[in-house]
Amino acid sequence: MAWVLAALAAWALGIWANTRLARLPRGRATGLAVPVIFGLTIVVMWECLVRGLNVPSVILPPPSAIAARFAISTQILWEDFVQTVLKGALSGYAMGCGGAFLLAIAIDRFPFLQRGLLPVGNFVAALPIIGMAPILVMWFGFDWQSKAAVVVVMVFFPMLVNTVQGLQDTTTMQRDLMHTYAAGYWATLLYLRLPAAMPFIFNGLKITSTLALIGAIVAEFFGSPIRGMGFRISTSVGQLALDLVWAEIVVAALAGSFFYGGVALLEKAVTFWHPSQRGRA
Repeated sequence: MAWVLAALAAWALGIWANTRLARLPRGRATGLAVPVIFGLTIVVMWECLVRGLNVPSVILPPPSAIAARFAISTQILWEDFVQTVLKGALSGYAMGCGGAFLLAIAIDRFPFLQRGLLPVGNFVAALPIIGMAPILVMWFGFDWQSKAAVVVVMVFFPMLVNTVQGLQDTTTMQRDLMHTYAAGYWATLLYLRLPAAMPFIFNGLKITSTLALIGAIVAEFFGSPIRGMGFRISTSVGQLALDLVWAEIVVAALAGSFFYGGVALLEKAVTFWHPSQRGRA
């Protein structure tokens, strides 16, 4: 009963603190403090309720047990991180987004490609990854190359559609002004259309940053060497080592958050002129 009361107290304290912070002038410190307090409140309530209700660790381990397992498994977690994130996800992300960007330029240059490729792209994007992953694993082997191939399939077409849409986001008056300066296609693309497309391009990069990690982890469920986040999660579930499963989930969540945050920071630096960036605190 004491643990349950402690959980309720943590919830009340978290609500009170965030309510007070919400009344303060908005700034970087308060913007950071609110999600931190909210997250800590959830973790404390999780710990108290699991212990107070005597939830078995094979159902839901407490955060303290996950943290302890994390501390003694750093070598395993690092190897899995390198295999899944640095090799599979990042390489597939770079190849998929880079190829989609180049193809978007070609589609913009030759309109007939848009009528032929985009419907095919929409069809491929709708294919379930759970069905494509085992096929690509059989084609490219069980190492990181097959995971990168799955990531390429997942990120390619969302990035392509966003980039094509962004390249079309200019007005007739803007294009006519470039023509009056005797600017050809490539000059117009470089000085007008690409800058105008940057918010769309970064939107695609942010969307695919999370898809890349999900694709790499899912692909490892269908064949992997004896390392990788997906491999570790599937084997640890079979061994009822749920604390290690949650430790891998924490690593994946942190990697995805930093990945997304890095792309968002790059977007802010590149598109500082855009109203959406100037209007942020």
